Amino acid sequence: MDMISLSMLGFGAALIASGALAGFLAGLFGIGGGAILVPILVTVLTHVGVDTTNVVQISVASSLGVIGPTSLRSFFAHKKRGAVDLALLKSWIIPVPLGVFLASYVAAIVSGETLKAIFAGIAFVVAMSMLFNRESWKLGNDIPGNPTRSFIGVLVGFFSTLMGIGGGVLNNTFMTLFGRSIHQAVATSSGVGVLISIPAIIGMVAAGWGAPNLPPFSVGYINLLAVALIIPISTYMAPMGAQFAHNLSRRKLEIAFGIFLLIAAGQFIYSLL
Repeated sequence: MDMISLSMLGFGAALIASGALAGFLAGLFGIGGGAILVPILVTVLTHVGVDTTNVVQISVASSLGVIGPTSLRSFFAHKKRGAVDLALLKSWIIPVPLGVFLASYVAAIVSGETLKAIFAGIAFVVAMSMLFNRESWKLGNDIPGNPTRSFIGVLVGFFSTLMGIGGGVLNNTFMTLFGRSIHQAVATSSGVGVLISIPAIIGMVAAGWGAPNLPPFSVGYINLLAVALIIPISTYMAPMGAQFAHNLSRRKLEIAFGIFLLIAAGQFIYSLL
């Protein structure tokens, strides 16, 4: 077997393993799994010789391509338990996709290092808030109304798309700061991932259309091979994560989420050194 075949086999195995972990985390934390997928995809795509100019954009876009089915499966698992804030999701049907389309434009013009820095910075701040959470840190006892709510929805869509994640990192923080339980925040975040993924796929295809030196099986910045290998295993694992989440106490879930984010941020900070 030649080296190219071995590299492709290794690429496929890494994608399947990362998909299993991403799916479980999607259910556990209400995220799309991008915080795990993006650093893995960056490493693997670089190893198999993808042009470093576009490797972060491809990784972010392909992660967003996976988020849709994974988040949808996770959303229905949480909705069955009655934990989702459907009113908040309905109020974000326009603001979140608007932020996604703005981010797709930005992703096409900034460097990969800038995207890594954005990812690491936001993840670190949110991790600190979860690990050292105090009741006094709350900004209110309930979710604010418009126009504040819509503005936050735009920000969630914007920064989540740049990070290649499904919105759970930011929405979990937002909801808990305004008095909602981490369990409801996690459940609702899976629905936010659905609102982000559909416009993100369209935006990243358009942003990367005609870009030079893209790897085989790419449509715009989205690599269809990565998406096809990761989706089945991630959607299979998502309900397991959702079930495990409801067996944890609020504080244990907050600590686990904070540690997870620190690890993800550390991976990106290390890659920038």
